[in-house]
Amino acid sequence: MIAIIDYGVGNLFSLVSSLKAIGENAVVTSDEEVIKSADKLILPGVGAFGDAIEKLNSSGLRELIIKQAKEGKALMGICLGMQMLFEKSYEYGEYEGLGLIKGQVVDMQGNLPENLKIPHIGWNALSFKKKSPLFEYINDGDCVYFVHSFYAENCDDALVATCEYGKELTAAVQKDNIYGCQFHPEKSGKVGLNILKAFCERS
Repeated sequence: MIAIIDYGVGNLFSLVSSLKAIGENAVVTSDEEVIKSADKLILPGVGAFGDAIEKLNSSGLRELIIKQAKEGKALMGICLGMQMLFEKSYEYGEYEGLGLIKGQVVDMQGNLPENLKIPHIGWNALSFKKKSPLFEYINDGDCVYFVHSFYAENCDDALVATCEYGKELTAAVQKDNIYGCQFHPEKSGKVGLNILKAFCERS
């Protein structure tokens, strides 16, 4: 069973639907016992980093997620969920992340060519940097769907894929049993479904 962690942000219907489409039993939950009993965890996220991390902290889910990940349970962060895996974010302030992956989240504004629209919205090709189980069923150059105004940097140890948007941006990371996708696999058609399938097959 896949537990999609519910901490009060975002519509998770498309993620549940995508997992069901590949034959996975997925439940949206904030229940500690359900999360502990799950085979794998997905941390979704939309909106502002500060609000999201505060909801995780106040709900008591922060320490539970960290403990489960450190005990070896497979965890995938998606979009803002991926950004929260890092040590710190500078999105409209300075906030501590979960600290499961080294790196920081910074603003695209001032770091990209001025002619590019922010947020970065649309389909971009993945460029593989390291081998990862996430890519078992997809190819280098396959396109996925992004919606974001901030990106992770200084995370070379965990970096497994980038995309090009004025500069090379972090698209996916992995550190052992912890995975992150800046893009939305649940909105990325067959490629996204194959990424979710690969994650769900991890031991």
